[in-house]
Amino acid sequence: MKYNFDEIINRKGTNALKTDALAARYGNADLIPLWVADMDFKSPPAITEAIIERAHHGIFGYTCASQEYYNSIINWVNRHHNWQIQQEWITFIPGIVKGIAFVLDCFTSKDHQIIIQPPVYHPFRIIPTLHHRIVVDNPLTLEAGQYKMDLEGLKNIINPASKVLILCNPHNPGGRVWTRQELIDIAEICYEHKILVISDEIHSDLAFAPHKHIPFASVSEKAAQNSITFMAPSKTFNIAGIVSSYSIIPNDELRKKFNKYLESSELDEGHIFAYLAAQTAYEHCDEWLAQAKEYMWNNIKFVDEYLKANIPQIKAMTPEASFLVWLDCRELNLSQKALVSLFVDDAKLALNDGEMFGKGGEGYMRLNVGTPLANIQKALDNLKKAVYAKQIHD
Repeated sequence: MKYNFDEIINRKGTNALKTDALAARYGNADLIPLWVADMDFKSPPAITEAIIERAHHGIFGYTCASQEYYNSIINWVNRHHNWQIQQEWITFIPGIVKGIAFVLDCFTSKDHQIIIQPPVYHPFRIIPTLHHRIVVDNPLTLEAGQYKMDLEGLKNIINPASKVLILCNPHNPGGRVWTRQELIDIAEICYEHKILVISDEIHSDLAFAPHKHIPFASVSEKAAQNSITFMAPSKTFNIAGIVSSYSIIPNDELRKKFNKYLESSELDEGHIFAYLAAQTAYEHCDEWLAQAKEYMWNNIKFVDEYLKANIPQIKAMTPEASFLVWLDCRELNLSQKALVSLFVDDAKLALNDGEMFGKGGEGYMRLNVGTPLANIQKALDNLKKAVYAKQIHD
């Protein structure tokens, strides 16, 4: 089946965060929304059909996870990421950001330090801060246009209060697919210093060839025994609103403690469509994903080529995974406030402000290309006009 990713679908009035929160977030409801990380494509038809069929049953009672649900996750992770996991390692969680909060609550206290590697997905900083943990930055470094981990810097900031490192694998917003050696090095350092690794792997299924996602816990026994992995089909198949995340924890002691924490508040119980959507995605939607990734990769190439030809002051960091493009706007020589105003007020675009991702995000904006090409072309045309007008005015 050939899927139509060029279809323009009006999401306004559906309570979609991407469109219906524009006025509150940006002060203008009529911007082109290319910010929050969901797609503007219809989810795979197989998922829609499965939900409709189940809805026709007409009874929406308490629901348990089926054996087929667990099998679908085990088979998917093995087929796509070459990691053989066991059923008892898997536990449903009601969202990965929530899962991070649960881990911090379960394994740390207020005097403990949480290490993050900015610029990085902003809840990595916000959630520990709201839980009164101390956030310690180990900033990534830029080399040849891509981010690298500063392993020496990591060793230097570690102290007895360091208890958790939150790893974005693959990285958001930069799109790096970390190499096996990078992951092994992180595993060695954290194991030696008894620092638990939370590996957020929500973008794992969106790696572009020749890059291949490597689950953190799969690289060594030290990594497996000192980590909690979070995965989900939500970004992959555009079903974030269904909420079908899960944890994978090989270490018996860590798993029992974390699962006991979840069970104490019934946080480990999914709703009726969470299990169904995940199972259907993993069993029947490989071809949809292959076509979606090809389409989004072409969008990424279009952005890169358009900027080089028309707005060379803005450079796209080509992601190795995900449908998010990190735009380096530093050559525009604008303050962050003026940069955001250029995009929002002048170009009528809603992107993510790079500063929200922490140290190293200044001068950047994050662009979501999980949308029909026509939206991207219009957005870049708007941006080109806005940049040109500003140069003329200045």
